[in-house]
Amino acid sequence: MKPFSILLSFVSLLFFTQCEQQIETHLEQFPLIPIANVMEETGSSFFIKDKTVLYFDEQDEDLKRTAIVLKSNWEAQTTHSLSLNEGIPFLHSKIELVKSDFDQEEAYEININKKAIVISASAESGFFRALTSLDQLLRFQKLSSNPNVLPTGIIQDAPKYSYRGAMLDVARHFFSIEEVKQYIDLLALYKINHLHLHLSDDQGWRIEIKSWPNLSEYGGSTEVGGMSGGFYTQEEYKDLVAYAQERFITIVPEIDIPGHTNAALASYPELNCDGKTAELYTGTEVGFSTLCIDNELTFQFLDDVIREITAITPGDYFHIGGDESLSTNEEDYIVFISKTQEIVEKYGKSVMGWDEIQSSDLKPNTIAQYWADPDNALGAIKKGAKILMSPAKYAYLDMQYDSLSKYGLHWASYISIKRGYDWNPDELVEGITNENIVGIEAPLWSETISNFEELSYLAFPRLLGYAEIGWSKTEQREWASYEKRLIEHGVLLDSLSIKYYHSPNIPWKK
Repeated sequence: MKPFSILLSFVSLLFFTQCEQQIETHLEQFPLIPIANVMEETGSSFFIKDKTVLYFDEQDEDLKRTAIVLKSNWEAQTTHSLSLNEGIPFLHSKIELVKSDFDQEEAYEININKKAIVISASAESGFFRALTSLDQLLRFQKLSSNPNVLPTGIIQDAPKYSYRGAMLDVARHFFSIEEVKQYIDLLALYKINHLHLHLSDDQGWRIEIKSWPNLSEYGGSTEVGGMSGGFYTQEEYKDLVAYAQERFITIVPEIDIPGHTNAALASYPELNCDGKTAELYTGTEVGFSTLCIDNELTFQFLDDVIREITAITPGDYFHIGGDESLSTNEEDYIVFISKTQEIVEKYGKSVMGWDEIQSSDLKPNTIAQYWADPDNALGAIKKGAKILMSPAKYAYLDMQYDSLSKYGLHWASYISIKRGYDWNPDELVEGITNENIVGIEAPLWSETISNFEELSYLAFPRLLGYAEIGWSKTEQREWASYEKRLIEHGVLLDSLSIKYYHSPNIPWKK
């Protein structure tokens, strides 16, 4: 290169660098949800522009997949191209993906300076959580007065709980594959890593079982209110599982037994104790149905159902329900739960169930989902189970916000946005401590909702608070800080056309 060209390049680079340094930034004011363990600002700016290069080890498959996701997100949010492993590093702004040692798989670090963004994690899931934080940062900058500037500093983060979940009841009202995928996208944006699907109930059976085809064809034909229902074929379910896996969300299937089974009993009369066909049910009362414990066919039925579903579900858990079995006598219930656990274990899964399952002997690695009775949860702990915290009074997304809410119920409590946020899982029940808890899950029952807009009203913005309870350290959480960040996320949800509940108690931005 000629001396004049070198000088010109140097002068241009110097001028450009000086211009870039003129914008002061404050990373610590970035409204990240869930809040990170550490956010330290350095006050400078990383300028988003073309010719930014993403560097990574192409021999590492985790990094290669991460790079593809990052490139897609970056270009979607910034409208600037991002090239992969091209050019000379010191001549361009760059992003680096670096494998480092962390104590937790989902832990990560993002280090942003004026010329580089370095993202570190030990596992692909950690990189994905880092990309989630970066994605939020890019989305907020896109909505700001400086859309091409990122604040400099360090974010260091790791989750409090390994299980951070949401449950969607697709049985009482059916939700399409597209609606569930839309929900998954939003769960991923807030670092939720499990989606529990309530696939069967009195009102509908929502997954194809090839050895018992009438379950979905007839049992899935209706829903609450008498409208036509629907079901997922096994191919559709596998597609949904894969879609969730790409976003590091594990699908947890639930077949609710021995109660909540009218759809199955209506589909196959031989499962009834009297051999008579039950009528399809479209109401909302509970506790009237039960599988016949003394019928050998019951357990062949369960073996087939659990075998087929576990074969297409790569996660660790199978949820057996077990709640509100008011028509099953106690002795039969205990036998039933014990036998069902054996089937689940035979097919290589760990058992999850609502807290009532503690009345039976529990298998190792069982998770009891605490929703109503603290004595049940404490009993499960004594039998060696871990607890998934879903207290209806605080964590049920189908509870109304207040007496004026359009959708939802209030049998457990009215749950305002603040009430849903302002509780600690390890302090709620005496005797249930952090060491007993595997995580938190926010269930959304669908008696009163039938489409994604109605789902959004109940789930958002409360779900953001549950995401933070599950991810962030207790000492990091404080309502005043959270409310300020939530107001900013209202703008983000508006930009995504999410019809969330605009509580009059929160000064939302218009």
